[in-house]
Amino acid sequence: MSDSKKQRINAIVAVAAAIAIVFIVLLLNRFESKPSEPPAQADIPSLSETYADDFPIGAAIEPFQTEGPGAELLKKHVKWLVAENVMKPGAIQPAEGHFTWGNADRIVEFAKENGMEVRFHALVWHSQVGAWFFKDADGKPMVDETDPAKREANKKLLLERLGTHVRTIVGRYKDDIHSWDVVNEVIEPGDPDGMRASDWYKITGTDYIETAFRAAREAGGPEAKLYINDYGTDNPAKRDRLYELVKEMQGKGVPIDGVGHQTHISIYGPTVDSIVESMRKFGELGLDNLVTELDMSIYAWNDRKDFGAEIPDDVLKKQADRYRELFEAFKANKDILSGVVFWGIADDHTWLNSFPVKRTEAPLLFDKQLQAKPAFWAVVDPSKLAE
Repeated sequence: MSDSKKQRINAIVAVAAAIAIVFIVLLLNRFESKPSEPPAQADIPSLSETYADDFPIGAAIEPFQTEGPGAELLKKHVKWLVAENVMKPGAIQPAEGHFTWGNADRIVEFAKENGMEVRFHALVWHSQVGAWFFKDADGKPMVDETDPAKREANKKLLLERLGTHVRTIVGRYKDDIHSWDVVNEVIEPGDPDGMRASDWYKITGTDYIETAFRAAREAGGPEAKLYINDYGTDNPAKRDRLYELVKEMQGKGVPIDGVGHQTHISIYGPTVDSIVESMRKFGELGLDNLVTELDMSIYAWNDRKDFGAEIPDDVLKKQADRYRELFEAFKANKDILSGVVFWGIADDHTWLNSFPVKRTEAPLLFDKQLQAKPAFWAVVDPSKLAE
């Protein structure tokens, strides 16, 4: 055998050996034990069972939370699930006619497997919605059109797209989901007429709201519970404008069953009385009330400070006191309130970690290690707080 041939064989053997080593390393890494996630606290009462005679308790989740310790926390403490993001318009229909069901289906299946219900959030929103909705037949932005005839054609096209979007989604899930956030955040007192100046409103006026509710009823049938959802409903200006809108819609026979009160609040406000007063006002219209996105920031709204890793005990106590007061009021008014959904389950995953700035937040009943906080005991058994 020539020297050159031997060299080629040796080179091939060396390469093969290197590949084998890499493969072995990758294999070992695959089976190497990973740092364990903190186990969910198990030796505590169930939140949902505590309020079983009052109203169901729910939580917003992402699909990844259907596995691991966080999933165990959900199974123990909630009876309702809502998708934090994966059922919003842009996630479900990112392009016209292209519906992506995987993530939404995952949450629905997890709920069914564990005896839970699902709420849908949200069929219509001004944010997280595909730009294609608002482009005309030539691909141009509808809001830029000035010709009256073309504007009317654009309005018709947009409402047709919306009707298809709503009927397709509700038709798919009508047997699994009975509670629907049909339209989300349409009121803005600072905008003209007190209506949010979204592309929906600029192109169709309030017709998009009417279209969405009628399409949802058509596809979901009489058993579907249809809600208009918004934040800041404790604010009299926003509450009253929403009240006017809902009353107007009722006058047209638009099938609105209730109001979703997001209830993103802080340890400093708003008052519990103002929250309940808003519910009573809508109850007078024969409407149901839901708390749909509850969390409680440990900072005032205009405060951008950061407590860092160690949240002061007095802050956690103030939060616990506020949660106790809030749930006492909820129980006292359960005749006009049919459910409470937290916007998350534990402090390890909350939108407030990056809004309005990136910092340490702790708005929920369980901490980042999935352990019960003082706020949990304030809601479940206040007598334990002294311990």
